[in-house]
Amino acid sequence: MPTLPASSWPEPPQGVSPAELTWAEVVAPGGATSKVLSRGTSLRLRDLHGQACAHLLLYNADQPWERLNVADTVKIPWQAYLGVGHPLLSDQGRVLASIVADDSGRHDALCGGGAPARARFVNVAAKHGLEPRDLPPSVSLFQGVRVQHDGSLAWLGSAGAGCAVTLRCELPLVVLLADVQHPVDPRPEPEVTALEVLAWRGRATQPEDALWTATPELQRAFENTTDYWEART
Repeated sequence: MPTLPASSWPEPPQGVSPAELTWAEVVAPGGATSKVLSRGTSLRLRDLHGQACAHLLLYNADQPWERLNVADTVKIPWQAYLGVGHPLLSDQGRVLASIVADDSGRHDALCGGGAPARARFVNVAAKHGLEPRDLPPSVSLFQGVRVQHDGSLAWLGSAGAGCAVTLRCELPLVVLLADVQHPVDPRPEPEVTALEVLAWRGRATQPEDALWTATPELQRAFENTTDYWEART
């Protein structure tokens, strides 16, 4: 269960006032959760004990048919492996969220979530009026995969306990999370551990931020995002 109110969470991130917290929760192994977050919110996921696997889906909260597109997320930044500065894009050429901090480096945008993650997503998606047909491939955080020279996928596992990834919401988002075993994890029995989820108010990426102009493709994606947002507000 989430901590309510979130401001009562005992250990907010450094530099974050408890009053700014909007989501504080620990997801049990095998569990799932969801939340609607406002534009500019920072979302930090932390692998508490070293074996979490955070499967993540994002939707534009104002028009949920716009959702995470893993193909564009890999294609636009010319990078298959997620890390700091990587945008999570929709198929409308807009940035749903950006990775602004990461001390794990063990992530996956290639394999999707597999049947266990999808089963959890079906349940939490229904709370937001989303059906099974609305579930695209997800990205996975904290359990890394690398493509080998022969095209096979090698599972890297975790970078260790305490690693965290922070995302910045570039639009109002519906966030779905499932903490279940990665589909290419070779261990016969799931060894998943708890996932900490914290979110706090902030601002979206601005034109003066270095990330905005990191590449021409990324600048265009941020411009598309801002154009859409300003037209709606």
